[in-house]
Amino acid sequence: MEWSQEYNILFAFLTSLLTSLLSIPTIITVAKMKHLYDEPNSRKLHQSKIPTLGGLAILFGFFFSMSFWTNFAYCWHLQYVVTACIVIAVIGIKDDIVGLSPLKKAIGQLVAAVILVVWGDLRINSWFGIFGVSELPFLVSVVFSIFTVLVIINAFNLIDGIDGLAASMGIISSLAYGIYFYFFDPNYQHTILAVALTGALLGFLYYNKTPAKIFMGDTGSMLIGLIMAMLAIEFINTNLHPSMKLYFRSYSAPTLAMSIIFVPLFDVIRVFSIRIFSGHSPFKPDKKHLHHLLLNLGYSHLKATFILSLFSIVLILVAFSIHRYGNYWIGFTLLTLSLLFTGWLYFRNARKNASNK
Repeated sequence: MEWSQEYNILFAFLTSLLTSLLSIPTIITVAKMKHLYDEPNSRKLHQSKIPTLGGLAILFGFFFSMSFWTNFAYCWHLQYVVTACIVIAVIGIKDDIVGLSPLKKAIGQLVAAVILVVWGDLRINSWFGIFGVSELPFLVSVVFSIFTVLVIINAFNLIDGIDGLAASMGIISSLAYGIYFYFFDPNYQHTILAVALTGALLGFLYYNKTPAKIFMGDTGSMLIGLIMAMLAIEFINTNLHPSMKLYFRSYSAPTLAMSIIFVPLFDVIRVFSIRIFSGHSPFKPDKKHLHHLLLNLGYSHLKATFILSLFSIVLILVAFSIHRYGNYWIGFTLLTLSLLFTGWLYFRNARKNASNK
């Protein structure tokens, strides 16, 4: 019987899942022995010391699976994906253990983004007619792609505020990208990467569900963001590939790619905007994220995660169902639904605060 790529996809998922599941108990034990905890404070939502460095399990699962089941000959830039992931992991581990200033963390993220975009040549090459722009000049493509990678990394980094949320968002997004690449990536390499991340996150989520036994830390959340940025760029570029059949090609690729990670993107842009207009640093922590608004209404971590995950799935399904209407309609629809959802949360919070006075 001929070994098919479908087996590689299945075993990539199982390998990362088992690696993550089996490595976390050891990581928890070592973290407790070395007193590597996420300490509770006024801006954090947990009340007890929780072991951190769960992102290492995600890294191990993803790398172990990728090394076994991907073919670097089909996807030459994978070596730069690995290098960028290592840079992010080093920065994340140091931040999780001893702490890093926002500037040093940003420099590390920038180095990883440059490796991915410049050396790995993973660039957004076209805007598909958005604002009248199609093919991007090389320098514009590089700068815009680096900026995009940085935004997505921080989107997942900052949404990691309650038990299970970042992992759930990562699972939904990686599954969506994986399903797309399964049908439209002839070599299945990006499908394997997507399902490898899905498996690693599922293994982690088993220990991160409420009450969480471990946190992923910046190591995990930034790693998810970096891989999502890579998958999003490949999603867009796949629709430019000459091997893509015309009736499969979508000229709404940028907004479709964005829809898959829209909840984290919308939340980070919204919160950064609020902080900047309030005269604060965009990196100054606060409690204005969507999950904070849900917690203020009395929802548990589990229910808040479920609501935001369901909303993310709805946005993805809506975007793909109207993909023939073009980038503008998809973008307008995603933004409108997100603003309505956020407005509903603010309205309910205001009404609750008024009733408590």
